[in-house]
Amino acid sequence: MKRQDLLLLISLFLLPLSLLAENNPRSEINFNREWKYMRGDYSKAESKNYDDSKWENIGLPHSFSIPYFMSRDFYTGYGWYRKQFSLSGQDLSKVLSLEFDGVFQEAEIFINGEKVGTHRGGYTGFSVDITKSAKKGENIVAVRVNNLWQATLAPRGGEHVFSGGIYRNVRLIKKDNTHISWAGITVTTPELESSNGEATTVHIKSEICNKDKSDTNFRLISKVIDKSGKVISKVESNIEVPSMTTLVIYQATPSVKSPLLWSPDSPVLYSMVSELYKGGKLIDKEVTKFGFRWIKWSADKGFFLNGKHLFFHGANVHQDQAGWGDAVTEEASRRDVRMIKEAGFNMIRGSHYPHSPAFVEACDEEGVLFWSEAPFWGTAGDKSDGYWTSSAYPNRKEDCEEFEKSALDQLGEMIKIHRNSPSIIVWSMCNEPFFTSPNTMDGVKSLLKKMVNRTHELDSTRLAAIGGSQRPLGKDRIDLIGDVAGYNGDGSTIVDFQNPGIPNVVTEYGSTTSDRPGEYNPGWGDLNKDEGWKGRDWRSGQAIWCGFDHGSIFGPDMGKMGMVDYFRIPKRSWYWYRNEYRHIAPPQWPVDGVPYRLALHASKVKNIAADGTDDVQLTVVVLDSSGREITDSPDVTLKVISGPGEFPTGSSISFRKDDDIRIQDGKAAISFRSYYSGITVVEATSKGLQSAKVSLSFIGAPLYKKGISQQVTNRPYRRYVRNKGEEAGHFGLNNPTFSTTSESGRSSGYACDGKVETFWQPVTSDNNASWTLDMERWPVIDEIVIKFAQSGAYKYILEVSEDNKGWTKVKDLSDNKSLFDNQVVKVDSKEKYRFVRISFPYYDGYVIPKLSEVDVKGSLDK
Repeated sequence: MKRQDLLLLISLFLLPLSLLAENNPRSEINFNREWKYMRGDYSKAESKNYDDSKWENIGLPHSFSIPYFMSRDFYTGYGWYRKQFSLSGQDLSKVLSLEFDGVFQEAEIFINGEKVGTHRGGYTGFSVDITKSAKKGENIVAVRVNNLWQATLAPRGGEHVFSGGIYRNVRLIKKDNTHISWAGITVTTPELESSNGEATTVHIKSEICNKDKSDTNFRLISKVIDKSGKVISKVESNIEVPSMTTLVIYQATPSVKSPLLWSPDSPVLYSMVSELYKGGKLIDKEVTKFGFRWIKWSADKGFFLNGKHLFFHGANVHQDQAGWGDAVTEEASRRDVRMIKEAGFNMIRGSHYPHSPAFVEACDEEGVLFWSEAPFWGTAGDKSDGYWTSSAYPNRKEDCEEFEKSALDQLGEMIKIHRNSPSIIVWSMCNEPFFTSPNTMDGVKSLLKKMVNRTHELDSTRLAAIGGSQRPLGKDRIDLIGDVAGYNGDGSTIVDFQNPGIPNVVTEYGSTTSDRPGEYNPGWGDLNKDEGWKGRDWRSGQAIWCGFDHGSIFGPDMGKMGMVDYFRIPKRSWYWYRNEYRHIAPPQWPVDGVPYRLALHASKVKNIAADGTDDVQLTVVVLDSSGREITDSPDVTLKVISGPGEFPTGSSISFRKDDDIRIQDGKAAISFRSYYSGITVVEATSKGLQSAKVSLSFIGAPLYKKGISQQVTNRPYRRYVRNKGEEAGHFGLNNPTFSTTSESGRSSGYACDGKVETFWQPVTSDNNASWTLDMERWPVIDEIVIKFAQSGAYKYILEVSEDNKGWTKVKDLSDNKSLFDNQVVKVDSKEKYRFVRISFPYYDGYVIPKLSEVDVKGSLDK
């Protein structure tokens, strides 16, 4: 045996020994390896003897869409997963369960052909008891997953993509019949603020489940452990848990003196170790990470952490990444959090759904405040049922009760799973739920009130926010329903929402579309008006839209608004923020040159776990003969020369300029993972250039043996197309608007709120008034319908723009003398435009425009 193989085997066997050293009677087994998968729905695929020999060999996390590269379309339907596992007779004396961190979006779980559980909701974890269906020897778990749009399941609308799959971790748990329930520990420090951080008791709420057939006495010990492993406080309780019940136990430790406080500058974490004893025998143990910190929001002075004012600079973050889509590893999530922190940001908004436990844990560890959001949101587009542009709240009365239950259940699961994380500063109910059918707005408001009340019931330590609450205007506004208001886009400048009387945040600003490398500027976008980027005394913070490029149902143009591209290579705006917030000068930009060789860099090369929780980011760079980075972008291929591992496309991946799998500005990147231990050699090649290699060491799984271990399936990339042709529709309703001025109560948003009785009106002294609509997508425009509140001899110039910089004139009525109250303007162009501007030049006999509605009709070109 080779020395490197021996070392890998030793590392493999050392992992279980380290677990034994913890003296934990509970067994938690990573369940990500060696699954079978097939897209589609298959009769009797849950059966133990079903023939899955022709199915694809995969590991988790997994997505229906792999390999995925920002296409607007994605497969919707069913997919099946199967895995064989073995249990001993001793295992069967335990309570057995499977814990899923996330399945999008409806899962049916079978053990040996018997259905043991279901879960609806794609962004929250769940636990399934499999004890009664498990057998000694070989067992089969089968999971039937669908990502079909459902009228009664939140979210009904959204702008990102909704790929199906078991896209987060799975674990097999073996516990004693009496044990601590899944996500059953709650830790709070209620006296910390009143003591100004000097001392506090630690309160623990523990859910204890007794599945024994008799009532039994137990002992629950809860210990506070500091980062050095020292017990700094503990409490012990003798309890009796009745048979077949779950009992909630409340404890409070002796006072902890002068704890180290958690903050972005010093993210100190402590551990709550919960030990359950029966007699003198330890029967269950759980470790819960938490932090000592307190938060306060105010309407007039902003946000405070540990008694100190903190104006947070944040970024919105979607979870998907190049190639793997939503099915990213824990390490990939950590890299995302580290990139946001490295640029100097101290807050992340989890847009627009609960993020994975690993992502939130990374925020805890790195010191990044986290805005955690429930998956109730909407987006522009057709509001009829059937796709994710549908009305945010149900159109049909018969769907409302079940939909509301779905939204409330997922909110509760989000809070239950993440409540101990010190990084989380607020629970957000939604994002832009006003993108709903007009007749359902009362339902939206009613549900938001229920969600706020449920949040208060479940967590008294955090406030409830209404995210994306910049619409509707007037009496139907939703921003005041919760404790904190979040305003997106033009909501940061609309006069109605200035100093609103409750704590408030700019939850989205910017929305600047660019391909890498982009421009070296912040892309303030909406915050440019009146230097809003400087903040306000009564505003708690602001979050850029967005941190990373992501897949969007409205196409790549909508998804390319990140500071970092989809492949996780920074654009120049990321370097601008890093320089501004951390005073780190940008690197020398690549220059034009003659390609000579390639360089291949790895985020790490040793001790990479081969269990689906870890991976490595590979970056290839084009260099000239002197070693300078250059902008030339020839075709490049990364290929596994030897050893285990896979790209999203299989054993190799090729990057091309102007392709979905892109090399741009002389750089390309992708993450690489393995489900076997071993040494992997990856080579980067390009015709006529010197190649580059990197050696990677994977551990913690069976040793890879060429020709014997399961071989990687090559998955050639083909952009998925849901249907042919174009999607026609109406654009602009409730989208961001901007105007030179607005009369009180006549905000610019009234000109596209779907109500003819409301209108925008500039102030009388505005001699060069204009109104601009940002459709936030790029349709080919067929016509623009302009309606005024009353008839008049309006003089206007109508223009369209792709980037809000260069404008194309569509109609010029600056010399008009005819009366009208509405006009339909045909647009004879096949170009795609995002912005519409109507200017009203000053002239004698000025008629003050009262712009009632602007409706853009067109299609999203494939």
